[in-house]
Amino acid sequence: MADLPRNAAARTARLAALPLGYAGRTALGLGKRLGGAPAEAVMTEIQQRTADQLFRTLGELKGGAMKFGQALSVLESALPEEMAAPYREHLTRLQDAAPPMPTQTVREILAADLGPDWRDQLVWLDGAPTAAASIGQVHQGRWHDGRTVAVKVQYPDAGAALQADLRTLARAARMIGPLVPGVDMKPLVEEVQARATEELDYDLEAQAQRLFAEEFRGDDGIVVPDVVAVGPRVLITEWLESPASLALVIADGTPEERDHYGEIFTRFLFSGPARTGLLHADPHPGNFRIIPNEDGSPGKLGVLDFGAVARLPQRGLPAPMGRLIRLCAAGDGDALIEGLREEGFLKDKIRIEPDLLMDYLSPFVEPTKVERFRFSREWMREQFQRINNPKDPAYTISIKLNLPPSYVLIHRTWLGGVGVLSQLGAEAPFRAIMEEYLPGFAA
Repeated sequence: MADLPRNAAARTARLAALPLGYAGRTALGLGKRLGGAPAEAVMTEIQQRTADQLFRTLGELKGGAMKFGQALSVLESALPEEMAAPYREHLTRLQDAAPPMPTQTVREILAADLGPDWRDQLVWLDGAPTAAASIGQVHQGRWHDGRTVAVKVQYPDAGAALQADLRTLARAARMIGPLVPGVDMKPLVEEVQARATEELDYDLEAQAQRLFAEEFRGDDGIVVPDVVAVGPRVLITEWLESPASLALVIADGTPEERDHYGEIFTRFLFSGPARTGLLHADPHPGNFRIIPNEDGSPGKLGVLDFGAVARLPQRGLPAPMGRLIRLCAAGDGDALIEGLREEGFLKDKIRIEPDLLMDYLSPFVEPTKVERFRFSREWMREQFQRINNPKDPAYTISIKLNLPPSYVLIHRTWLGGVGVLSQLGAEAPFRAIMEEYLPGFAA
């Protein structure tokens, strides 16, 4: 597919076909079961075909469709194993790849944004893209001063396609739900919608990336490429030499690599707000590139894509968040309820039993109670199923809690970060990292 399809009706039709395709395969599967086929084999086939259609469609359409798929991909570890296994390969592939647009289109955009003499600045450009994202693709090039650079070019009509996709996905959220059982699609789509406009603004992205590059220059674990030039649809940054993203470590990493990169990833998510006043809010593995040492051992972690960031007015994560987590870890239910009410997590007229609240929240603060905590798909799956099971007492607590608007993006980023750590199966000194970087947490 050359670029984002410009026919809105065609894009809408392809997205609308997703739930219809699932319904058709389910009906066909019922027929096979009535014909004597084993139930497990039929369900596996339905899941595999559904994964093929869902993530092929999301990846090929790019725009809001692919952005939604990438947001969904970090939650893979929360799905039951029998559901997750057929999806895993497709989710990982979506984190790193999508079909390219023509070279001529890229050159036209460069000329429009950088001027007719753009070749005097960008003296060489690889015609084939090295990476693709939801609203743009990346080419390797060479700047006039000799630096190797990454040239990110936004797809034609990316803004219109992004908004149209997200409107369609919002309308189809309930129907798409069965495609990935256990995930509430509506709030996921709404959050992607809320960030869409900012992610189209390359000037805003460049400002954020420059700040991160400055603050993390010379860091022991993190590398952020600096910005070289920016235009309305073009963002040129220093090239980051890396053999692969965290997706490769998730798929084939050694225990040493999983723990090493998982700890750096955790430190970045917590230290970024304290050092920059911004929270990198797009934690899917494709945005994090491994940089091994010369001897091949685990090295630094490169961070890309600063289009989605949360701007924190107090230059850091909210202090009440750290205090509430500390109260929960200490088992002080009464003080915790009072704090939740003060911060807007609990409405005035809602009443919750302290013991039930502590039972509900205790697994979430489990990583803060030990020196080192190992995340796993099994652990995240257990928590996910517990709070989504109407028969579990935890469910009654979850529906009484409210998420204030100022915490929405922080919550989604943390959930995504825990999803990545669970996919990695990483062990990290979670408590020590929070004591160092989360205001209000250290006693």
